Amino acid sequence: MRAVSCLATRIAVLLCGTALSLGCAASTTERLHLGPLETVPHVELSRYLGTWYEIANFPQSFQRGCTGTTATYTLRDDGELNVLNRCRKGSLEGEESSAMGRARVVDRVSQAKLEVSFFRPFWGDYWIIQLAEDYSYAVVGHPGRDYLWILARTPTLADVTYQSIVLRLKAQGYELSRLMRTEQVPPPVRAPSAVRALEPS
Repeated sequence: MRAVSCLATRIAVLLCGTALSLGCAASTTERLHLGPLETVPHVELSRYLGTWYEIANFPQSFQRGCTGTTATYTLRDDGELNVLNRCRKGSLEGEESSAMGRARVVDRVSQAKLEVSFFRPFWGDYWIIQLAEDYSYAVVGHPGRDYLWILARTPTLADVTYQSIVLRLKAQGYELSRLMRTEQVPPPVRAPSAVRALEPS
């Protein structure tokens, strides 16, 4: 497996988000003179661990061709997190691409602001800006508002839930014309006989 999928993402986030002196264009936040991006008030990291499916994102050249994208978070002995990103190239049956990185909390009060690194010593901002009460979905952004991921615990998300997320993103200053859905493997459909077997007689 080629460890390529999101390594470049985090490096680009760091370089363009926090080091404009290197020649990157101004972020959306600066270009539109938006206020600071707010995160959710608090995140229970123990509930955030596990696998998330990418539902939508702001496409980037380094993610071109990725389908079935997932991110899996596990706790390390040192208190940081391991991050394993996977996707299928070209189609859901394509070659798997993966990258292993690390994440660390930088705001101990909310635990909603993290940094992620797939190539040290570079770290990129990873801010949790929306989160379902039951942790069924999460939205990850960056203070520059040029990177965005909508994540869910399942490969699909109810349309009413998705639309409510999008409405909040608009209020948060995101340019929704850039948002693209991610192709995912649909959940298995139970056979009618299995459904009838579960119904009360």
